[in-house]
Amino acid sequence: MVNEVSINVLTLNCWGIPYVAKDRKARMVAIAEKFATENYDVICLQEVWSNDDFKMMKAKTQEQLPYSHYFHSGVAGSGICILSRYPIQDIMFHKWPLNGYVHKIHHGDWFGGKGVGLCKLKVHNLNIHFYIAHLHAEYSRSNDEYKAHRVLQAFDTAQFIRMTSGSADSVILGGDLNAESQDLAYKIMCGVAGLADACSNSSSHLGTNECANNSYTSSKFARAFPEGKRIDHILFSGSKNIKIEVTDFQHPFPKRIPHKDFSYSDHEAIMASFKFTSGSKSQYTNVDIKDSLKEAIKICEISLKSVRRQRYWYLLLGCILIIPLIWSMGLDCSITSYCVAIGINIGRLFLTAVLCYTLFMSSIWNIIEKNALKAACLGMEIYLTNLNNNLYKP
Repeated sequence: MVNEVSINVLTLNCWGIPYVAKDRKARMVAIAEKFATENYDVICLQEVWSNDDFKMMKAKTQEQLPYSHYFHSGVAGSGICILSRYPIQDIMFHKWPLNGYVHKIHHGDWFGGKGVGLCKLKVHNLNIHFYIAHLHAEYSRSNDEYKAHRVLQAFDTAQFIRMTSGSADSVILGGDLNAESQDLAYKIMCGVAGLADACSNSSSHLGTNECANNSYTSSKFARAFPEGKRIDHILFSGSKNIKIEVTDFQHPFPKRIPHKDFSYSDHEAIMASFKFTSGSKSQYTNVDIKDSLKEAIKICEISLKSVRRQRYWYLLLGCILIIPLIWSMGLDCSITSYCVAIGINIGRLFLTAVLCYTLFMSSIWNIIEKNALKAACLGMEIYLTNLNNNLYKP
C-alpha cells in the first residue's frame, strides 16, 4: 500500500533569448521570485538560454527547490531545465536526430541541440520519472516546413518515454510541445507513450501562447485567438500499482508582473496538482493512434521526396556557380586595375562561400536529414505493425 501523495507541477516557456527577448532580465528575476514564494514541487522550464539566468534561478529557489538540473546540449544549450523539491536520483538526455536547419539562423532551433530530458525523482516512497521537452516551433501554419521534424520529435520522445519508464511508479511530461490537442504531434506523443492530458475538458480554454491578455501578444493574434493556443502541456501516466489523479489545473501566474506593465513571458505558465494512491492506472486505447501513425508516415515520406529534390537543386546550383569561378580565374592576367582586382576577388570569395554551402547541403546535411526521416518511417511502421498484431498492451 502507498500512502496518499500530492504534488504541484508547473511548466513554463520562459522566452529567455539573450539580446532578443524583451525585458528578459527583469522577467527572469520575477519568475525566480515567484517560484521562491509559491508552493511548487517540480518545475519544468524551457527557453532558459542563458547559463547566468539558470544560476540566478537556482540561487533564488535554493531553499524551496534545492535540487536542479540543466540539460546542456548543442551550441546554445538545450534551453530546458528542472527545479525540484525532491532529490534527483538519475538524469538522461536524448537528442533528437532532426531539429530544424543549420542555415535557418533566424529560427535558431538547430543551435539549441534540442531533445527530451529525463529526471528520475524520489517523491516520498514513489519513483517518478519527469520528462521535459521543447519541440520545434511552428513558424507558419499554412506552410509548415518543419512538420516532419516535429512529428519525428514527437514519435522519438514517445518511444524514449515508453522504453525508459518501465521501473517508474508514474510518468509526468512537462513542456512546450508546439502542438495543440488536435495536432498530429500531440496525438502521437499521447498515443505512443500512453499519456493522458492534465488539462480537463472544463479547462480546455486555458491557452498558453498568443493569449490576448499577454502583454507580448500582437493585436493581430489577440483578435484572431482571444483565448490563445494551448501548446504547452503537462501529460501523465500511472502504473499497474499506482493511480494518479489530477486535482487541479490552472494558470498560476497573474497577467502582469507586480508593479510592471509586462507579463512574465510570451507564454503562460500552467500548473497541475496530482494525487497518487494505490491502484492501477486507467486503461488506454490504441485505436486512434493507428490513423495518426499512418498520417505521420505519409508526412515523412513526402518530406523524403522533398529532400531528394532539394539535393538535385543544390547540386545544379553548385555546377552553375563553378562556371563564373573558373571564368574569373582567366581574368587575373588581363586585369591592370587594383580596384577591379579587389572587386573580382571579393566576388570570387562570395561565390566560393555559396558553393561550399551548396555542397554541404547537397551532401552531409542531405544525408543526415534523409537518414533521420528513414529511421522515423521504419520505427513508426514497426510500431504500427506490432499494434495491428496486438503486441502492445494498453
